Amino acid sequence: MDSKQLLKVCLENGLLVDKDVLNLFNGAKDINSVKLIIDKLKNYTRQNIITKNIFYEHKEKVNEFFYELPQKSQKELENFKIKLGLSIEISREKESIVDEKNSLSINSVKSNSSSSSLVYSDSSESSDSSGEVLILSSFPVVNKKLEVQDFVSYFRSRFVEMRGILQSRPELDNPISISKIFGNKQKISIIGIVSKKSFTKNRNIIFDVEDTTGLIKIIINKDKKELYEKAENVALDSVIGFKGSGNEERFFADDIIYPDSALPERKFSLNDEYAAFIGDLHFGSKRFMRDNFIKFINYLNGELDEDKEAKKIKYLFLVGDIVTGVGNYPNQEKDLEILDLEEQFFGLAELLSKIRKDVKIIISPGNHDGVRLMEPQPFLDQKYSWPLYEMENVFITPNPCYVNIGKRENFSGFNVLTYHGFSYPYYANNIPSLIQKKAMNCPEEIMKYLLKNRHLAPTHASTQYFPLEKDGLLIRNIPDIFVSAHTHKCGVTYYNNILVVSVSCWEEMTPYQEKFGNIPDHCKVPIFNLKTRKVKILDFEDNEPVQENKLPSLETTNSNGN
Repeated sequence: MDSKQLLKVCLENGLLVDKDVLNLFNGAKDINSVKLIIDKLKNYTRQNIITKNIFYEHKEKVNEFFYELPQKSQKELENFKIKLGLSIEISREKESIVDEKNSLSINSVKSNSSSSSLVYSDSSESSDSSGEVLILSSFPVVNKKLEVQDFVSYFRSRFVEMRGILQSRPELDNPISISKIFGNKQKISIIGIVSKKSFTKNRNIIFDVEDTTGLIKIIINKDKKELYEKAENVALDSVIGFKGSGNEERFFADDIIYPDSALPERKFSLNDEYAAFIGDLHFGSKRFMRDNFIKFINYLNGELDEDKEAKKIKYLFLVGDIVTGVGNYPNQEKDLEILDLEEQFFGLAELLSKIRKDVKIIISPGNHDGVRLMEPQPFLDQKYSWPLYEMENVFITPNPCYVNIGKRENFSGFNVLTYHGFSYPYYANNIPSLIQKKAMNCPEEIMKYLLKNRHLAPTHASTQYFPLEKDGLLIRNIPDIFVSAHTHKCGVTYYNNILVVSVSCWEEMTPYQEKFGNIPDHCKVPIFNLKTRKVKILDFEDNEPVQENKLPSLETTNSNGN
């Protein structure tokens, strides 16, 4: 079956697809199965036009559709799976990865990694085993001198990918390139990167917006209050869509369309198990709250929990700044209990080794952990953190990273996006709506804002970044759970069916936080039940019995709202 035949069949059945989807299925013989997969994806996503990008965003769901086909049809569509990156079966993963996991070195991980590759997995079985832990993303190691062209290519690559995401938005109809705007055009759409923001003397907003073909000035009238508020909160360097009318010199916007992140529904595992989320331990600091952390470990081991709920915790995420590091700011040595970075990691590993071995510990780096500040950040440096690599139940990831937990034969698992959060202070201090909310004290609002932008640091100045060929901070795949740290504030909410989690810290208030009025949360641990989706925040701050802060608004079923 060639592309023309498939297009004809799709049109006859009321299915609209782009040419990339046609190429994806080019050569497939089982036309009915192809039509069935496209039809199911359309019903699931509620999108009018099915693009290749939609396939990539919902790869897991597509995989489920694939396994619903007869065995013969699955074999015939194997080439489609390879193109979509679904060709690795669980059985093959066990053969090629699990056998080697004990001898896996950081060098082998780096040398074989790509921007969307599976790094390693764990699928050990026992009578009380948890699901798999799959590290779904890593970043290539690039040893070269950076040049201006690297940054140009980086932004161009980001723009092209984000444009693809925006083109799948049904609200953004009739999009055209900037260079094709001649005369007065009515009801058109533009997709571009916001390079400049200014105000007229009448307080109208003017954006300089670029695409790969040219630049145009977009005007936001102050009298359009809802639109004006949207425009005020647009971040520089973000890629967004504009609807309106105008000519090649000026364009009057009627609406602003973000790439946005949303899931059609919420997943529920069949297994009654929990994931716990912590970060910002700052082990090695004089302010590290050791006694409280030991209390948390005792809880995990079932020593403080009468109803045995703690024994159901099978996954523990540590989202950066796990040690306090050395040389991160002037005179830091005055604040250190342990002066050597390697000794800090050794002491932390000693503490974590006290946690029962059926808890899978997933660790990502932060800006204190002895890795480069430029994001994406690589795996922890084995030279210093080798004690963690020697622990069988520890999984080291880069920052940011996609991790899949709880995957089993009949369940695709939860995709968790981890990001330490170094960019967050910039948005808290520069985006009007976040300034108003004092967002450093409610970082989940920053996280929702970045999910809307589909990028963890859209503005050039918001973080130091390494210009890879593919933007490592772009949110390509919409996660089930988005978890961050850095702000030392605990918060849990939902955004378009995505669970958003910000973790607290295990370090007493610092003079820096006191100076800027940032009030940290200490020793709060959000736990998430994969079966019921119930969320609790456990409090280990004082010497009283473990306190529970239940969040009834998050104990939700399969609803669609925010």
